[in-house]
Amino acid sequence: MSSDNERSEDPAGGVPEQLALIRETVRKANVPRAKPRTWRGAALAKELPVARVLVNKGVLHLDQYFDYAVPEELDADAQPGVRVRVRFGAGGRNVRGGRREGGGLIDGFLIERLAESDYTGALAALAYVVSPEPVLGPELLALSRAVADRYAGSLADVLQLAVPPRNGRAESKPSPEPLPPPPAPSAGSWERYAQGPAFLRALAEGGAPRAVWTALPGPHWPQEIARAMAATLASGRGALVVVPDGRTAGRVDAALTELLGEGRHALLTADSGPEKRYREWLAVRRGSVRAVVGTRAAMFAPVTDLGLVAVWDDGDSSHSDDNAPFPHVREVLELRAAHGRCAFLLGGTNCTVEAAQLVESGWALPLRADREQLRIAAPLLRTVGDGELARDGAARAARLPSLAWQTVRDGLRSGPVLVQVPRRGYAPRLACERCREPARCRHCAGPLQAPDQRDLDCAWCGRAESAWHCVACGSSRLRAQIVGARRTAEELGRAFPAVPVRTSGRDHILDSVPDAPALVVCTPGAEPVAEGGYAAALLLDGWAMVGRPDLRAGEEALRRWTAAASLVRGQPEGGTVVIVAEPTLRPVQALVRWDPVGHARRELAERAELGFPPVSRMASVTGSPEALAAFLTAAELPPEAEVLGPVPVPGAEPGRPRRPWDAPPGESWERALLRVPPGSGAALAAALKAAQAARMSRGGGAQVRIRVDPPDIG
Repeated sequence: MSSDNERSEDPAGGVPEQLALIRETVRKANVPRAKPRTWRGAALAKELPVARVLVNKGVLHLDQYFDYAVPEELDADAQPGVRVRVRFGAGGRNVRGGRREGGGLIDGFLIERLAESDYTGALAALAYVVSPEPVLGPELLALSRAVADRYAGSLADVLQLAVPPRNGRAESKPSPEPLPPPPAPSAGSWERYAQGPAFLRALAEGGAPRAVWTALPGPHWPQEIARAMAATLASGRGALVVVPDGRTAGRVDAALTELLGEGRHALLTADSGPEKRYREWLAVRRGSVRAVVGTRAAMFAPVTDLGLVAVWDDGDSSHSDDNAPFPHVREVLELRAAHGRCAFLLGGTNCTVEAAQLVESGWALPLRADREQLRIAAPLLRTVGDGELARDGAARAARLPSLAWQTVRDGLRSGPVLVQVPRRGYAPRLACERCREPARCRHCAGPLQAPDQRDLDCAWCGRAESAWHCVACGSSRLRAQIVGARRTAEELGRAFPAVPVRTSGRDHILDSVPDAPALVVCTPGAEPVAEGGYAAALLLDGWAMVGRPDLRAGEEALRRWTAAASLVRGQPEGGTVVIVAEPTLRPVQALVRWDPVGHARRELAERAELGFPPVSRMASVTGSPEALAAFLTAAELPPEAEVLGPVPVPGAEPGRPRRPWDAPPGESWERALLRVPPGSGAALAAALKAAQAARMSRGGGAQVRIRVDPPDIG
């Protein structure tokens, strides 16, 4: 039809109206989207035409590899370690032209190429290769599999933590050329430790020493970590250090840059943003950078020729991942040190029970300074107990003892003063009224509680306790520990009106404060670094720290106190720390003597006697009462496994986000603890994983959550 005829049919303009109507009809039509190619009839790769793929399903009954056909067009890009997209869930009946078709598209990793498959049916073809960049190497794959087995999880879930999301812009940019190894550094402040220079020499000579390092208080530990990394780099190997948070990572990053200059290490933290972090991760994966400083996710960083793994402050809760299968940095780095035969360094101003166990078993050696060096580095420590508070009129009037007032007044003459106040919301636990010994169950040694303020029962096994008496002193009277934090910022502000008061907490955390008179009130873990160190520190409400209903309450309180006291100047410079807590408490005594190692060793001995972690291995299983009972019945647990509970699981506290182990809103959940003796942890994890996989393959039903080595067991 000519244009003239077209115009002559509707001189009034009807044709444009018809075309507009057709366009609108097409828009509203439910036209199916074009599907990615199925490679029907396409030739396969001439060599190794089968790709073994890990699909990203993250469910235990699909925790295996699946075989796919490799089209010839994808042969060059489909190499082991790359990201791919495959069709999954089509079933065996939808076969056309010798290829399985259908199913939904899903992400995956190409594990290996094979000449033939052991699957006898028709194979689906790889849909396409997302990127030719190999991001999953053999070492990272083996580590991820070991972590999945240890924590009764799936390999796909571990890889979600180990391999960051792809960023095309970062991937398209080349990484810089690797720099030659730097010279071995001098010992520097490592001279303060008897075995410090020898440790650095072993790293520089290519050795693999394992050490539990109890760092001296003060500002030198970032430089000491940097020198350990530099010594490892000098041997031609790589180094990895994992710290609790971005502020700590920034201190180590600055120390390493000052020692070695730019371009020798990567900083992997969430604060970097997805593109920059992925670009840094790719530089590590490609071998351009062999030193990594980062937070929790960096524990999987694919460092080339890894020679040193280190973790700082392993007792910090940030080192335990809140995503399945909930791995802990310390345990993952232990696996890397054992499998990769590299050096291991666990450091901190405190010492955890797990660290003490590593030394006790001979797996690692202690790295400590003598008492003379400690007296120079540590501040003067003083205590204020209940007796002093009762007799102190200033304490009754203003809720602060006279000693604390005097310490603040003297400290403000020469610099800032740190005031640590525990955050509110700690639940009380029960203790002996006479000797303060924690009240525990006679059957499983779990903590006793009084939910209705009358009847006692165990928070672990749920058994009632009607005739409790203290095993230490014989008393039958109980007391509740102090709950929450005292309001101190107002009193301090009124008492010192000419001095600025700064706060640091969860909503707003300060990185540093200047070396000028000021009051810095903060919650545990949010202490800013003072230039030149704090002149003094107050550690208030010690009962709120020690009185939490947790097996690790004393250990955690000592860790928080030593971390804050380490920011104060040494005793020769006039630094003073006052802690408001009963002096007879074991954590307080350990702080006054500055003996975290002795405290950890005593805790380890008691836990060994009572069968507590880390001497025993534990796992928690939570879910609805019916689902939990069915799971425990079906699970083929090791014969030596002991089931504690079940007991009700509390819901999330009002105003706080729900944790993975909290009961969902409006639901009543229960928790059972499974305990096995040393050497049976792998069997327990395997049994739990098999039971969960069998349950999910049958349709699942109500949700059941498993967590091996739970951080909070009461």
